[in-house]
Amino acid sequence: MLRELSGRWHAVLTGVALLDVATHHEVADYDKTLVRFARLTDTEIDWYVETGEPMDKAGAYGIQGLGAIFVEEIAGNYSNVVGLPIPLVYRLARRLGYSFIDRRRDHAET
Repeated sequence: MLRELSGRWHAVLTGVALLDVATHHEVADYDKTLVRFARLTDTEIDWYVETGEPMDKAGAYGIQGLGAIFVEEIAGNYSNVVGLPIPLVYRLARRLGYSFIDRRRDHAET
């Protein structure tokens, strides 16, 4: 996987769905972030694999960890690449009428 990412752009897509159990109203959407990886040598790939970090990552790297040294550029939301697009979760919660700011239902427009 790391050889495939080496020197290329790739897209990270994350889907999020929220359900308000009181109203049974649900909202869903996805976020897309583009990531450009550095061209990696076999030595760099071997070193990174030996750290164990890529073994439990869907894309074989952790942008929030050691894998960050290989990321040259991103276009989009960083938290999406980490695993949960926080701004998207916030927008969806607002569509359900919730606010994280005052921690109470505020009946925002859907």
